[in-house]
Amino acid sequence: MPAAQRREQILAEASKVFGERGYAGATTDQVAQAAGISQPYVVRLFGTKEKLFLEVIERAQNKLAARFRGVIAETSADDGQAGLARRLGFAYVDLIEDRGILLALMQAFITGHDPAIGPRARAGFLATYHILRDEAGFSPDEVREFLAAGMLFNTLLALRLPDVFDDDEAARELMECTFSTKLDLVLGVSGSP
Repeated sequence: MPAAQRREQILAEASKVFGERGYAGATTDQVAQAAGISQPYVVRLFGTKEKLFLEVIERAQNKLAARFRGVIAETSADDGQAGLARRLGFAYVDLIEDRGILLALMQAFITGHDPAIGPRARAGFLATYHILRDEAGFSPDEVREFLAAGMLFNTLLALRLPDVFDDDEAARELMECTFSTKLDLVLGVSGSP
């Protein structure tokens, strides 16, 4: 396997591990096991757990930015701001297919107090704000509403509400109104880590 492809595979698995366990709870050994490689190889490739997590954050932020910019480029003026917001929201939920990205981003926000992780998490969050405000043309209030909906998505996933979808009427109702036409995707992908 080419080195770039191997690196991407490790970062994808690390996204899942960090997304599920958080920065403090994850280990490079768990990442290595998930990627099917040795822990010394992970350390040789990334150095420390902190550096690995920073690369996970960068990967997630880059994928999010690329997805949003792609949607903005493909959306016509005829769709209007509401149509663009809907398409961006769908694109955000679609990121769940790359397991761990949304939860890894949430873990980055939670670790915002850390002197190394916080600046990267803040910069990525504000970069998303700039994409939505400057490139999508949303007002600050529209960006706030959009980001609030994204945080709700992340929160529902972090709480593992899909696990109780069939058993809890309130969970089912909240997920149905939150994910609407993307609910099947969320339920299909968000099972076991």
